[in-house]
Amino acid sequence: MVEPSARSAASGGPDLSHEIELSPAFHDLDPMNIVWHGNYVKYLELARNALMAKFNYDYPQMRASGYAWPIVDLRLKYIGPVHYEHRIRIRARIVEWENRLKIDYLISCAKTNAKLNKASTIQVALDIHTREMCWVCPPVLWERLGVNGPRT
Repeated sequence: MVEPSARSAASGGPDLSHEIELSPAFHDLDPMNIVWHGNYVKYLELARNALMAKFNYDYPQMRASGYAWPIVDLRLKYIGPVHYEHRIRIRARIVEWENRLKIDYLISCAKTNAKLNKASTIQVALDIHTREMCWVCPPVLWERLGVNGPRT
């Protein structure tokens, strides 16, 4: 099976990825002077917000379209530590959008490209008014991403 992102790239579709760079703040460190493991979630959120803003569908636009998008699954794999003043790159890439919004992340050293963390999040569309989960992502997501919706 071909991943949706591979399908769109092969057909000349949109680039469903985005990268940001940052250096961890001092208050993100643990007593061992490395980034505390819980702060990686914050970095993923920053990358996800930048990715969705690229498509003009960040949280304010999601809410305005009538949907909430809670994260229902989060996975992290720590490969290497991040230190204070360590410039890192966070790449977020949408890999599924038909029934759920799945984003894969790669955190790497901005200087050497060494992999430091791999992660993924899954979000589902929730109708804001009824609080019911949508079993298929709403068409507004596909429109904003510039991709095809589910096949009927």
